[in-house]
Parts: sequence; structure tokens; C-alpha cells
Amino acid sequence: MVILENTPITKLNVPGNNFYIIRDDLLPFSCGGNKVRIAHEFLSDMKAKGGNCLIMYGNSRSNLCRVLASACYMEGIQCMMICSDDPDGVHRKTGNSVLVDLLGSEIIYCAKNAIAPAVDEAFRRASSRGLIPYYIYGNRLGTGNEGCAARAYAKAYDEICTQEEAMGIHFDYIFHASGTGATQSGLVCGHLVRGDNRKIIGISVSRDKKRGTGIIKNGVTEWFREEGKPLPPHFTDEILLSDEYLAGGYGIFSEEILETIRREWQRDSICLDPTYTGKAFTGMLSYVLEHNIKDKNILFIHTGGTPLFYDALELL
Repeated sequence: MVILENTPITKLNVPGNNFYIIRDDLLPFSCGGNKVRIAHEFLSDMKAKGGNCLIMYGNSRSNLCRVLASACYMEGIQCMMICSDDPDGVHRKTGNSVLVDLLGSEIIYCAKNAIAPAVDEAFRRASSRGLIPYYIYGNRLGTGNEGCAARAYAKAYDEICTQEEAMGIHFDYIFHASGTGATQSGLVCGHLVRGDNRKIIGISVSRDKKRGTGIIKNGVTEWFREEGKPLPPHFTDEILLSDEYLAGGYGIFSEEILETIRREWQRDSICLDPTYTGKAFTGMLSYVLEHNIKDKNILFIHTGGTPLFYDALELL
């Protein structure tokens, strides 16, 4: 799994502020994206703990499952995917789900409200085959491994700061799509350790603010515990998550989001998708306008999802 240091930061042709984008979608593995960094941490953790069967969870749109499936296939690691339905109870085929199928991952389908029993079933299957299962999210309820995922963007935060210094610029705001919370947890950790002055704002693509903030808080707390660092007081003040631009929930999008995707393709030749980056980019532009933010340096983290851009082409 190849992870470049200092993925490119480029200026965007978006009016109103000084908008920049960091192209983590260009990470050179399995169509790129933030999940390349996060998958690397999960695999390293699994190996350190002696696991030899990786169990992952996601929807058919999951970028993380695509990347983990690629890495497991290349390394000869057994891989199972717990795949939940959409909120309407339908399982939809996507570019990501096709790519996961091509990599031979074993799929366990379940309803959105039946993930824990599916985790139990995956553990049962692995154990019956003499394998040592490793579930990326910890226990059957999806808790206990938050610090591992946060490591990826605690490291990436340092890369961003290095590029800032080289460019002679300081980003006043960093925006990104916030789904599982791992990216935001890591960014907040890096920010707290450095004690620098900026706002990191996650645009939620799936969870309400209360639940999402709680998950990010757990990730930050666990990372500091694992690193043996003192957790700064009032650290929760630095967790800024907006759920105002959900457009109805995970995987649901609006015409406004599609228009943003069209416009960014035309204006900057950037591929955004309606589930993650297009929703977050649209939310960022609305947030900036609604909060009267002007003449600031703003960085958007392109967290990837390239196959999902192609899924949406017929809608553009």
C-alpha cells in the first residue's frame, strides 16, 4: 500500500475566499482517498495484534471497504465485509461494491439495524475456519478501536503543516467530509498537539451532530491515551461538526450537490461525488456564506471516492 507524503495542495478557482484543496484522492492505491491512510493503520494494527482475517463494515458505497479489500487481496489476507442496506432497505450496486466483489471479499449482508449480529456471524465464520478475526471497529457494537483510525490524520495533519510552511501560508479553516469520524478525530488530535490557531470543520455526510461529535470525541480521547499524551482541557471546544447539510442522510443528495459537482468539474477539473466530497464541498460553500467568512485561507481535504463520481455521471 503506497502512501505519499505531502499530497498536492493546489489553489481552486472558487470566488469569495482563498480556497485550496489537498488531493488525497490522488494517493496511488486503490483509487486513492483518505481511506488509504486509514486502511494502512488498520492493517498495521491487525498484524501487531496477530490477526489474520480482517472484518470490515460499510455500505455498498464504502470507500474504506474498497481500499481494505484491495490491500487484503494483495497481501493474501482473508477479508469479510459486513454490508448494510441503504436507509430505505435496498441494497444498491455501486462502483465500489463491484470493485470489492472483484477482489473476492466475503460479503455478509444485513439491515442497518442488525450490524452487531452480522459482526457475530463474521467472527463465528472466521473462528470456525481456524482464523484469528480482527474487526476494524473493535467490538460487536463498533467501539474500542477509535484511536487506531485517528492515527492516520494525526500524521496527515503534520504533512499539511509542513506544506503550509513551504508555501508561506496559514489556513484559517480546514473543511472535510465527516462520516465515520476517523479523519476529523485525527485532524483534531494534530491540531491540539500543535496548539495552532485554526478551525477544523467537518461537514457530516451521515450522522447527526450529537452522535457524530461523540464518536469524534472518543477517537480523540483514545488517540491521546495510546500516545501517552495529556489531553488538553476543553478539547471538545475544538470539535466542530455541522449536520446542517445532510440533504436527508447518508447516500442521499440534492440537485444543489449535483450542481456543485458539475461546477467543480468545469471550473477546476476536480471529481467530486454525491455521497461524500460533493456533499461536503457544497456544505462548505454554504457554511462560509452563512457565517460571512471572507478573505480567509480555506483548505478542503479531498477525501476521495472517485468510483462514486463515475456512478453519478448519468445524473450530471
